[in-house]
Amino acid sequence: MDMRKLVGENFARLRKERGLSQEQVEERSGFSQWYISSLERGRRNPTIISLYELANSIGVRVADLIADEGASSEGDSTVPGTAQASHASQKAKGG
Repeated sequence: MDMRKLVGENFARLRKERGLSQEQVEERSGFSQWYISSLERGRRNPTIISLYELANSIGVRVADLIADEGASSEGDSTVPGTAQASHASQKAKGG
């Protein structure tokens, strides 16, 4: 799936799960309702800073916005394999 579309779908789903309108996110984040709508339709290519600010505005982690379907679930928003990769990376560095 295209990353822009994935981020947009995740953002829309997470926003709705939290009972927030696009207008409420606009007030919280400073991004326009037009931008948020475009993002949710997969037509924006947000920067990492934008993703961080948008995630904070709805109370999620950036990882939740970029996680592929099924990669995160309510209460467990870790992406499978990241803990193992981090552990392997630490071992490779001697840590």
